[in-house]
Amino acid sequence: MALILCYEDDKAMNNKIRVSFVMIGVLVLGLSAPLALLAQNRQDQVNPDAAGPTPQSLAVYRPAVQFVNGAVTAGNPLASMAGLRILLRGGNAADASVATLSTLHVVRPQSSGTGGNGFFTIYDKATDRVYSLGATGAAAMAIDPAEMTRESLNKGIHAGVVPGLFGGWIAVLDRFGTMSLSEVLGPAIDYAEKGHPIEESAARSIARSRALFERFPTSASMFLPGGEAPGPGETFRMTDLANTFKKVVEAEQQALRAGKSRSEALRAAFDRFYRGDIAQEMSRFYQENGGHFTLEDFAAYEPIWADPVHTTFRGYDIYSSPSTSRGGFEVAMQLNLVEGFDLKDLGHNSVEVIHLLAEAIKVAKSDIYHYLADPEFTDIPVAGLLSKEYAAERHALINRQTAMPYPEAGQPASASADASASIAAPRGPQFNEIAEVGGTTSFSVADQFGNVISGTPTHGGGFGTGVVVGNTGLLFNNGTRIGSTSPYPDDVNYVRGGQIPLLNNSPVIVMKDGEFVLAIGSPGGETIGQTQFQTVLNILEFGMSIQEAVAAPRFVLTAEPNFYLPGAEVVLRLENRIDPSIASALMNMGHNVELSAPYSFGSNQGILRDAGTNTLSAGADPRRAAYAVGW
Repeated sequence: MALILCYEDDKAMNNKIRVSFVMIGVLVLGLSAPLALLAQNRQDQVNPDAAGPTPQSLAVYRPAVQFVNGAVTAGNPLASMAGLRILLRGGNAADASVATLSTLHVVRPQSSGTGGNGFFTIYDKATDRVYSLGATGAAAMAIDPAEMTRESLNKGIHAGVVPGLFGGWIAVLDRFGTMSLSEVLGPAIDYAEKGHPIEESAARSIARSRALFERFPTSASMFLPGGEAPGPGETFRMTDLANTFKKVVEAEQQALRAGKSRSEALRAAFDRFYRGDIAQEMSRFYQENGGHFTLEDFAAYEPIWADPVHTTFRGYDIYSSPSTSRGGFEVAMQLNLVEGFDLKDLGHNSVEVIHLLAEAIKVAKSDIYHYLADPEFTDIPVAGLLSKEYAAERHALINRQTAMPYPEAGQPASASADASASIAAPRGPQFNEIAEVGGTTSFSVADQFGNVISGTPTHGGGFGTGVVVGNTGLLFNNGTRIGSTSPYPDDVNYVRGGQIPLLNNSPVIVMKDGEFVLAIGSPGGETIGQTQFQTVLNILEFGMSIQEAVAAPRFVLTAEPNFYLPGAEVVLRLENRIDPSIASALMNMGHNVELSAPYSFGSNQGILRDAGTNTLSAGADPRRAAYAVGW
């Protein structure tokens, strides 16, 4: 069995440098050296404010941001400040969310954008309810998977799904907002038109994608100005995107001047994007370049309001995204599976706790990857998957001493006969089975009125399709890629025209006794449901503050070739801030372990109400360029 050190860029999952040390037994030649190296890599944290001669350790480098009236925590400080500016002007969480989201497109274009997709989980104080909004588009109706390759589903003119996120902005503003589109898009238009210093990770992502952008003149024009990728800190502009924003604002303002209501004016902006000249430009570009999207694809789109996934955990109510997200189910089902264990007594990130959480992740994923897809194309046994009775049945698979192979799906109540019968059916892949890497960001907002929104927008993989669509400045989410879709033609999530592929985006809101407790979301592709699961437990089970919870070392599971296949090879990857002795103990339990760089997995942004003091605080994950601000 091998212990593997894995140091990697947080966006370049395929560019790994691995150093393997063969282990024979526990204390044999070769083990002590890598463990000593890991110990050196762990980062000592000493509190400079500690009184007295004895150093006091810091739990985290950053403090949580405490606030009274409102806060925004997002994947970039400019986006957080854009949302806060709206709150300071009297806007609410819905208004601030759209300001944050539109700015994220400008400052983190690799991860999110107007032409991308996403999910929102919303607590509305006035109705005292939690809502879920899916802002997710479908594959082009004309797509023929028989004519596609793995690469063409991932990047380029044949990849992608209908833009969903802009429609989501309109839906959130219309139902819960108070401000105009003109007001909330103001910061993003300013940064796109006048420019902003490009953040280092965005600049690196552009440089890595240079060959892709050079394939498409529209992409090169935006991301390689003067033929070169912008360097960190250089002023970066997206003037075509600014013009698209101005067009939808113009449609809204014209409607208002004509005496239309606020709701009608927002719909005018929606219609200009999906049915007007913006849609015509998107359709023209794809038709002239051999793509599949037509005006009919864009005109058919509507965001989807749905009941959130819901479960309980130790008296807390947990809400997250329904399908076409798998992450909401994953968080809920994993919590159900571990509720019977006294995790707090076992200790945070102990061998026993990591083992139990990893086993729960395997069990939940085996069901999720078998049953979940676009509910318009399949019957999902929602109640069965989320029931405590089914969790108890599946809980029996977990051995407290030994790691299990990746299991087959179970048979929850209300599962269709066809779905249950196909559990062990052999399936041959059409495409290479290994999932593509995703690229996402997240935010959470709380306002002075008691409303809270958590959102996870995404371009899919980095920069989505990589194709800037005509003169719109938009990139589409590459949701047709393997990972969001299944490589197996008989699978419910195989790519099909008009079907919405799966995302893992799963912003979570936690309530207790009718009071808001926590909002949390994360990027991370396949790992989103896993890292949010751990962060929620850090708070609800282990009593951490929000900043401690998001910064704490964590682990993820990956599978080769993928999580669709029972028996897939599962790798347990630990951030090396976890005590290195944990790795050898987990390997003795049968886990295949890799050790990764100290801050590798996900980037949780969250807002927490302290039960003891009833005060609020916001936290931002140090793994990426995220920041929390409040007032």
